[in-house]
Amino acid sequence: MTMQERNAWQFGIIAILSYGVYLALVLTAAQQVPLHEVDYVPAMLWTIGGAIAVGIVNGAVRPQRGPQVDERDRQIEVFGERVGQAFVVIGALSALVLTMLEADHFWIANALYLGFVLSAVLSSLARIGAYREGFEL
Repeated sequence: MTMQERNAWQFGIIAILSYGVYLALVLTAAQQVPLHEVDYVPAMLWTIGGAIAVGIVNGAVRPQRGPQVDERDRQIEVFGERVGQAFVVIGALSALVLTMLEADHFWIANALYLGFVLSAVLSSLARIGAYREGFEL
């Protein structure tokens, strides 16, 4: 497994775990009040910040070994980002529609957050698939 493939795995796992922690925090708080009244902002900020911190620390702690990034790795990275961008757009459009419908801020923020998480996970899966199944330039 190359470093780039390992990074794709880690990126996806970090996204899934941080969103899982966020959901656990919000759903636990929802036992006391209705879901849309939960104070979601601190949980969202902490889990996003934590995911970023874990990604930075993970990249800093792991030494870069192995061959340098080649053209194939760059193309796989671009491919993964294109796949992921689709879900950023879907999340943004969902938030836009919710805003037009004057939905509660809770739902708008969560639509955006879910779009970002799906983007990260699907981008990782696309890159992993490209490394595992092959990728033609």
